[in-house]
Order: sequence, then structure tokens, then C-alpha cells
Amino acid sequence: MRSVGTVLFLVVLATLVATGARRWRIPAPSLLVVAGLTVALLPGAPEIHVTPEIIGLVVLPPLLYASAEEISWRELRVVWKPVGILAIGLVLASAAIVGFVASVLTPLSWQTALVLGAVLASTDPVAVTALGRRLALPPKVQVLVQAESLFNDATSLVLFKVAVGVAVAASAVSWGSAGSEFALLAGGGTLIGAAAAGAVALIRRRTEDPVLETVIALVTPYAAYVLAEGAHTSGVTSVVVAGVLLGGRSDHLTSARIRLQLHAVYGTVVFLLESVVFSLIGLSLPGLIRELGDGARLWPLYALALAATLIAVRMLWVFPMSALLQRQAGRRRTNWRIPAVLSWAGTRGVMPLAAALSIPVATASGAALPGRPLVLVLTSSVVVVTLVVQGFTLASVVRRSGIALEPDHTEREEAHARLSLADAGMRRLEEIAELEAVPDVVADRLRRALHARQEHARERLGDSDGRTESADHVYRQLRRDLILVESAELQRLYDDHRISETTRRRLQRSLDLEEARLADA
Repeated sequence: MRSVGTVLFLVVLATLVATGARRWRIPAPSLLVVAGLTVALLPGAPEIHVTPEIIGLVVLPPLLYASAEEISWRELRVVWKPVGILAIGLVLASAAIVGFVASVLTPLSWQTALVLGAVLASTDPVAVTALGRRLALPPKVQVLVQAESLFNDATSLVLFKVAVGVAVAASAVSWGSAGSEFALLAGGGTLIGAAAAGAVALIRRRTEDPVLETVIALVTPYAAYVLAEGAHTSGVTSVVVAGVLLGGRSDHLTSARIRLQLHAVYGTVVFLLESVVFSLIGLSLPGLIRELGDGARLWPLYALALAATLIAVRMLWVFPMSALLQRQAGRRRTNWRIPAVLSWAGTRGVMPLAAALSIPVATASGAALPGRPLVLVLTSSVVVVTLVVQGFTLASVVRRSGIALEPDHTEREEAHARLSLADAGMRRLEEIAELEAVPDVVADRLRRALHARQEHARERLGDSDGRTESADHVYRQLRRDLILVESAELQRLYDDHRISETTRRRLQRSLDLEEARLADA
């Protein structure tokens, strides 16, 4: 009963904080970590112990899947080269340098320090995506940041397994076996993810039930993850590949009604999981600190030094790489605005914590693994530092860089697209009307609707006169008032037992959709 109450408390806390973050326009992950840490320091706060199974099996798959669905396959093909350099080269460099710094500064042995470096080497897709949603980044930059965080898992996972093998079994490093394991993890995860996406696509094409569609969408990331892990490949890579493939084809798999429902359900699931998991990071840190011995009292300084090392290594890697790629592209002047944003977007989050929690407790001889509690504390502390420092300042860096898309740019792009769609519909309607294939009354009704859409798009582009803009504004206001009257009448019909609950819900949904369209306008 106590565990149930703790879970409910976490959900309520996370929901309140995340709602406040949206209202105050500050990064939700950063505020959630601070709130969790604050609550954990209060007297009488429950001690939270997070297991790797909870994060790895319950939380990660749907969050990774949702992040992968947002990636544009077209944009991904454009940035594959820098993504590969960051996902492999930067991860290797970060692990080596962080491991060296940890072995010099902290009481950790070089073997355990290498484990810590492998844990902290890769950026976290959940944190990066959650922070990036509120930033108006250009599509290419957004895809580059997200794709790097999604595809560097295989590299960091191979490094982590090699480092754990050295620390636990005291075995020598075989780079040949490490390379083959990397190929197995990345290649096997890719194949299983593609197969899972193909199977799900076949099933969803033959399913028209909204409930079944929702269940399939929720089960897909877990199925891809479990199948890949069962085959001893990368479950994270499998989920990412399945999400990218299915996300690009979602419009061809379901109807508009089902897509609306899936969007609402998945949005709720992602919101709750993200909110809870970032709160858990803050809540679990004080408990981990209490498990430390007296020999690690300088852990705050260690954590700050490691976080600074990660940021410095990323900058020293990103800026030269960007200059080289721009020179190869034939640019005479190097643009430093995108590298500045890219280097500051390397936050750590859920995945490093899950990796640290999965470190074995004992060595091959049965003795306790030395330094494991300090690795957990330093991992959690670095995650908190990056989420708070980089999370709270990333929007300012993007704003100062000048690469953020202005709201007018996005609005005009959408208005141009809406006008093109309405024009295409009008041309097709005139072709059909000339053939006298539809009654005049139907053609006139469709023509008026398309004409209204054209005028609305021109209004947003500034191509209409004031009378049209005023009339359109009055129409929206009046129609929203009429929807309120219709909703009241619908409720009266239901209260008088003249319609069923099913009819009431269906008609209310139609009114809600129309009101939402008017609100978007």
C-alpha cells in the first residue's frame, strides 16, 4: 500500500510541476529534477530506490519510440555524416577522457573509472527530446541533435560492457571482440526493429478498431525492445529503428480519427512517464548519497569536474568537426552558431542512470565491487548538473545564436501550405463540376468551404483586406458562441432521455473538434 501511495504521489507531483513548467515557459525536465531533489531533502520524505528494470523495461521503450517518431527520415538522410561522427567518435572520446579524469581526481580505480566514463559518454534522447520540443530550432538542427542522442546507444553500450568486463572479471580488453559485439548490438537491433516495424505495419493496415490500434501502438515499443534484448542485441536501437520507420508511414496506416486518438493517448503516456522519471532522478540522489562512505566526501567537486569535462570535450569535438564539414561543403566563412547550440545540447538523463544501476554488485571472485556507490552518486549528480545548468540555459543559447525560427516564419510556411491545399482542392472541384458529375448544390457548398479556407490563408499571409479579416474574425467568434449553445442543447437532450450516451459522446466530439479547429485558427 505504501508503494502505491508513493507512485500516486510521484504522479501528482510530476504533473503539477510539469504543468507549471509549461505555464512559466521553462524546461520541464530541469524543473522536475529540482522539484524531486527538493522533496527528497524534506524531513520524513520516503527513500526512493530506482531499479534498472523499471527504467529499462517500463519507462525507456515508449519514450524512445515517441522521440524516434518525431525524426524526419528525409532530414535524417541529410545529417547522417555528422550524426555518425558524433555517435561513434565523440562517445569514444568522452568515455576515454572522463574515465581518465575520474581515475585521477576520485578514489575510483582505473577500471571503475572506465565504467563511469562509458556510462556518461552518450547524450540522453529522452532529455534532449524533452528539452528540444520547446525550442524553435531549424528542422536540420533538431534532427541532428535528436538523431545523435538516439543512435549513440550502441557505441556507449559496447563500451559499457567492455568496461564492466574489465572491472568485474579483470579480463583483458579485446578490441576485435568489442568490434564484433558492436556490430551485433547495432546490426541486430536494426534488423529486429525493422522486422517489428514491418509486422506492426501489416497488422495496422488490417485494423480499423480504434481500441485495437491504440493497444498495438502502446505495445509496439515494448515488443521491439523485448525481442531485441532476448536476442542479446540492442533493445534501444531496435525501438529507435521501429519508431523512425513507423513514424514516417503513420499517415498511410490509419484513418484521421484513429490518428487523433493515438496522438492524444500517446501524448498523455509520454507526459506522465517523462514527468515521473525526471522526478525520480532528483528523488533518488539523496538516498544514494547516504550510502557513500566517509572516503567520498568530495563527491560534489568530483561531479562538477566531470560535468565540466563532458561539456569541454563536447565543445572541443563539435567545433572542429563543424569547421571541417563546412570547409568540405565549400563554405568560405565558418558559421559558429549551429555548433554553439549543438555543443550545449548534450544533456545526460535517463539512460546513463539506467546503465549505472545495472552495474554488478560483486566481482567474479564474489567480493563487493569497489566504488559502485560512488559511480551511482556521480552519475546521478552529473545528470542533475547537466539538466539544470544546460537545461535552464539552452533556450538562451538558442536565442543568442539567432538560429531559432521566428514564429512569423513558421506561421507563413503553414499559411502558404494551407493556401496550396485549398487551391488544389478548388481546381479538382472545378474539374468535377465541369463534367456535371455532382449536383450544383453540393458543388456550391464545397466551393464556399474551400473559398473560406483560401481567404483565411491569405489573411494569415497579409494578402487580404481588412474587411475579409474582420469578417473572418467575427465568423469565428460567432461560431464558437453557437457551439456553446449547441453543446447546451445536446446536454438538454441527454438529460431529457431523448438520446443515448453513445450519441451524446459522438456529437460532443464533433463539436469539440470544430471548436479546436476554430481555436487553432
